[in-house]
Amino acid sequence: MNWLDNYRAKLTTVDDALEEIRSGHRVWIHAGCATPQTLVEALKRRAHHVYDVELMHMLTMGEAWYVQPEYQGHFRHNSLFTGSNVRSAIGGGRADYTPIFLSEIEGLFLSGERPVDVVLCQVSPPDDHGYMSLGVSVDCTLTAARNSPVVIAEVNDRMPRTLGDAFLHVSEVTHLVETSHPLYELFPEPYNDTQRRIAEHVASLIPDGATLQMGIGGVPDAVLHSLMDRRDLAVHSEMVSDGVIDLIESGVINGRRKSIHPGKAVTGFVLGSQVLFDYLHNNPFFEFHPIRYTNDPFVIAQNDRMVAINSALQVDITGQVCADSIGPRPYSGFGGQVDFIRGAARSKGGKPIIALPATAKNGTISRIAPTLDAGAGVVTSRADVHYVVTEFGVAYLHGKTLRQRAEALIAIADPRFRGELWDYAERVHYVEPQPALA
Repeated sequence: MNWLDNYRAKLTTVDDALEEIRSGHRVWIHAGCATPQTLVEALKRRAHHVYDVELMHMLTMGEAWYVQPEYQGHFRHNSLFTGSNVRSAIGGGRADYTPIFLSEIEGLFLSGERPVDVVLCQVSPPDDHGYMSLGVSVDCTLTAARNSPVVIAEVNDRMPRTLGDAFLHVSEVTHLVETSHPLYELFPEPYNDTQRRIAEHVASLIPDGATLQMGIGGVPDAVLHSLMDRRDLAVHSEMVSDGVIDLIESGVINGRRKSIHPGKAVTGFVLGSQVLFDYLHNNPFFEFHPIRYTNDPFVIAQNDRMVAINSALQVDITGQVCADSIGPRPYSGFGGQVDFIRGAARSKGGKPIIALPATAKNGTISRIAPTLDAGAGVVTSRADVHYVVTEFGVAYLHGKTLRQRAEALIAIADPRFRGELWDYAERVHYVEPQPALA
């Protein structure tokens, strides 16, 4: 049977395909802008026919209806990176959160520690050889699909065909459901003055020829905007967003001086708008790979001048970074922060950067804190932290004493909170008391 006959034989209705999901199964759901909308919505009709099904995924988009109370006992959500659509359910105990480095998720499938029974994914139409691209998000889904007995693929003619290690062949899929609809989009938002000032400090650390990793949001977008005068930048990141397009089109990002994959922007997934999706389609400048490759610290470290820019919710005055929780309440996840912090630290000329606003809640709370909030998790240890950046400057911590760390971090805290931070540092003997003024 040739691939086209195989494709036609596997075409089915969404409800028939989802009958593969049985009680007790673990189901992996494709994440981000690739969230398979048709499959996820139809899964609702399957809910009361199954019990104790674990739905496992990273950040998804759209309505996560399966975490609502009426589906308890039928579905149990397991978040590997918590988004706003499941945050309250996790906080209320109706869903679970697994703290894990992004680079280690696929190892759960490969080792058999967390085997997957069914994968729900979204792909592009097949090419002339029967290969379907995972499009805007290879992430961990390619590996999950290749290690699952059942793969149900939503074939969407609106999914761009991205290149690299991004393809499933028709022969690797159990059922195919054809759809046609726009992908979920994440639109860039204007950055504010605080984010612009943070970005200026971050940009001052980025040399010509650097390879960049950064996330999404106001600070990364502002950083990208601040780099138009650089030369020969490159990208190696678990994700990219719309902000890279202007730098690529202007020639600033070209990958010419890249140590590995020269001339390519390497990524695992994108979070962006239709403008970015259109830009990616059949674009050989972008090379997609599974996260276990993009986020492998040993691979990351092979990029000379690797600059990793990550965010935090809170940093204490010894340099401990909380990035996944507010107190004991899960907020997001480990993501790729530690993967890239450690990879950049081992890169020749690399710079691992934690960037965050100095305050939260309209300036009423200092994000540079005496201690992390009770119950807050440490994502990045103080021994891993090199640069911390706020709108008030840059603190370099690596190899520094507790005293030097406290002094450096207090200096980039909001001036309104520096006094109380210093008082705490004195009480716990990180620093010596300041002499009284005459």
